This record gives sequence, C-alpha cells and structure tokens, in this order.
Amino acid sequence: MHFWEAGDAVTHSVAWLLLAMSLISWYLILSKAWSAWRLRSGARAALEGFWNAADAEAALRALTTADTERAFVPLAERAFQAARTEPRGVLAASVDRSELITRTLRQEINRTSARLEAGLTLLASIGSTAPFIGLFGTVWGIYHALIAIAASGQVQIDRIAGPVGEALVMTAAGLAVAIPAVLAYNGFTRVNRVALAELDGFAHDLLALLTTGTRVIGESPQDPLGSGAHSQLAPTQRVGS
Repeated sequence: MHFWEAGDAVTHSVAWLLLAMSLISWYLILSKAWSAWRLRSGARAALEGFWNAADAEAALRALTTADTERAFVPLAERAFQAARTEPRGVLAASVDRSELITRTLRQEINRTSARLEAGLTLLASIGSTAPFIGLFGTVWGIYHALIAIAASGQVQIDRIAGPVGEALVMTAAGLAVAIPAVLAYNGFTRVNRVALAELDGFAHDLLALLTTGTRVIGESPQDPLGSGAHSQLAPTQRVGS
C-alpha cells in the first residue's frame, strides 16, 4: 500500500496493465484447458462410433454425439458432401473426385487448426512481454525513490532499501503474469499437435473410404493432406500394409 500510495500515474498504469494481462491470460488458460479436455476425452469414442456404424448417416450421428468440440464432425460432413456433389460449370469440375475430396479435407483441417490455435498468439505475447513491463515499473519506481532520497539530502541504507524493495514488486508481478502464460502456451501447443495428427489420420481414412470403399489399414503418412496430397495418398497401395 505504501508503494501504491507513493507511486505516480506511470506506476499505476503499469500495475493495471499487468492485472489486465493476467486476467486475459487466465481466461484463455481456463477456457482452452476446458476445450482441450473435452476434445481429448471425446476423440476416441467419436472415432470408434464412426467406424463401427452401419452406414454413413449412422456414422455421422455417432460422431456428432461424441465429438462435443466439433473437431471431427465438420471434416466428415464436408467429405461426404464433396463425395456426393457433382460440380458443374465451375473450376472444381475440372479435377477428379479424389482431388476434390482431398482439397475439401485440407480446407477443413486448416479451419480446425485455426480454431484450435486461436488465442495462443496472445498467450505467447503476454508471456514474452509481461516481465519487461514489470521491469519497466521497477525501473520507474527506483528512479522516483532515488529522486526522493536525493531531495531529502540523507543517504542511508534504510532509506534506500525500503523504496527499492517496494519497486521490485513490479518485477515479481511481471513474472507472476508471464510464467503461467508460457507454461500454458507450451502445453496447448503440444495438445494441438496431437489433435491435428489425429485429424490428419482421420482425413486419410476418409479419403480412402470415399475413393476406394476401404478404410486404410496401417500407419498414416506424415503429411496426408499437405504437399503430397496430389498423389491421392496411394490408398489402394496401403490396404493391408
């Protein structure tokens, strides 16, 4: 309280800024942790229900019921829609059905990836800038403390230790804001990487199902819908591998 009362508008602005960054950071941490838990808990049941269904409609219903985060549902819906659609009079009509499904799957994975990564840039920015904002508050507080000591004309250790120690509180506040944000960013990055790998595998199986009528058995390729998508993922060559 003494440091707050002795501070000026700059010190108070830094403190309020750190508080706002902390609130935003914890909101993102809690909301994305809840979403990640729902995604991970429902992914296995969603995929098992999809592949154990009797037909496409039943598979979509089972996937919609279990996939509460709607990570896999849009992928399956768009893939089945692309398989049933006959494009006429558009550029998409110039490619074969396999290429059309591949392009549709790639676009949907990009949308899901953007949704999963929403907020991570802000978390990274808070984690990287909060310590320096706190350090700025500390430097500013020490500067004013030294000015006040010089004006009093008495330089004693007890007069220096108190104001300087109180100014260092801003550095501690900056670290308290930054550390949870950095840890959460690293954790969510790994969760998203695992989720996108599962989406890639599901997309590869969907492409094989819709082009050959057979689900791919074996390990999925590293980049099923990326640079190697135009090779149609060689679904017939991987069956039984």
